[in-house]
Amino acid sequence: MANLKEVRTRIASVSSTQQITSAMKMVSAAKFRRAQVAIIGMRPYANQLNDIVSDIDTGDGVQTPYHEVRKLEHVLLVVVTSNKGLCGAFNSNVIKQAQARIDYYKDNATQAQPAELSMITIGKRGSEFFAKRFDNIVGSYDELLDGITFDSTAILADQLMQQFCEKKYDRIELIYNQFKNSLVQILSTEQFLPIVPRPTSKAKVDAGAGSMANDYIYEPSKEDILREMIPLMLRSQFYRVLLDSLAAEHGARMNAMQKATDNATELLKELRLSYNKARQAAITNEIIEIVSGSEALKG
Repeated sequence: MANLKEVRTRIASVSSTQQITSAMKMVSAAKFRRAQVAIIGMRPYANQLNDIVSDIDTGDGVQTPYHEVRKLEHVLLVVVTSNKGLCGAFNSNVIKQAQARIDYYKDNATQAQPAELSMITIGKRGSEFFAKRFDNIVGSYDELLDGITFDSTAILADQLMQQFCEKKYDRIELIYNQFKNSLVQILSTEQFLPIVPRPTSKAKVDAGAGSMANDYIYEPSKEDILREMIPLMLRSQFYRVLLDSLAAEHGARMNAMQKATDNATELLKELRLSYNKARQAAITNEIIEIVSGSEALKG
């Protein structure tokens, strides 16, 4: 009977876990839908803004401080994870990618002297991991994920732009999970600064004189327009990255909780089958003992 009691305890434990994971899956599904709407609504604006800036020709001497390519002496990595766990490999993938970038800059044979690395973490999982393993963390902004707004992210984006223009950092990279759909997250490393010119699309090349770039009339000047639009584009890019990460996080957690619920269901089936077999064996043994005792009395 001790075996039966043990199996009953396991059934109760797994059943409780199944209820918890099922509830967490429904909560994540609700949060995922809101995050999905936010990122899908943001992408067209961010993409159109990038296209407009790219259409302004910067190849004829019109440059801004945000385009300046310098020797890599100081590199900043911005690592975006989550504040909570139970989302599968969401955080571990970002951490591995960040560690790979650290190793790349430390072992880069193309430079006589490896670049000095600094890091900003967004998300408690990344902050807790690198706090014990990386010496030069210059900031942790875990609270940004509690309620992502354009204004709150723009403050940090402006700080990064200012530090780049002051030549505190020669390159700034963003490492995060990009949202594709509820099942797929794309591990991404984007260069935030300096700005990498986007290649001209084939459609615009084929259009020749009819391309959008040639239809622009610049007032007051290209340089003035770029100085105003590029900071807005960079703020939008930073905001989009955090929205991407948030939607990817909820999608990953929703799938992880669905798999955990399915596994708990399968385990319950096995435990109940095991319990029924053990119970049947116990009943059979009791019947045998009763019959044996009865036969002994007759003898």
